[in-house]
Amino acid sequence: MNEREAIGAAASVWWIYLFAGFAWLLLAVIVFRFDWTSVSSISILFGLVMFGAALMELADLAASSGWWKVARIALAVVFVVLGIVSFVHPGNTFAALAAVMSFYFILKGGFEIALALAQRHEYDLWWLSLLVGLALLLLGFWAAGDFGHATILLVVWVGATALARGISEIVFAFRIRHLREAG
Repeated sequence: MNEREAIGAAASVWWIYLFAGFAWLLLAVIVFRFDWTSVSSISILFGLVMFGAALMELADLAASSGWWKVARIALAVVFVVLGIVSFVHPGNTFAALAAVMSFYFILKGGFEIALALAQRHEYDLWWLSLLVGLALLLLGFWAAGDFGHATILLVVWVGATALARGISEIVFAFRIRHLREAG
């Protein structure tokens, strides 16, 4: 299957990506709305976000080809491992959770930047994906630093992950819908 056929297959179900994007945005609102006061709650919430991110990477395989398929599979595996670690050790220190989250943000941000730059000539909203990637990359470096270990900061990081993922999924949905209509 070539890249055009793969995108065509994904374009037939573009609304699933739109729905997933809105679900991620809803999760971001929930995270920002509730007061998560324990490390265990934050770790479990982070694990759920990682499993959701892994599922979306696997769903995005239909629109990928070549090395991008390998990269998406590798990213999904990393997200599953991060999710499992957050469930196995929910009582870890804030520093350990910040390290896991910084790794996620840097990896996902770099992937979003690379994807946006690689596809900048294929769709008009590539710059939105680039901005999301840059924001994730900056959050990753912020999480890696020692900027305090307050619970609220970790909640913001998890909420920002869900928010960025929601925006990325909505942009992707409309991009493949546009490609379906143009093709």
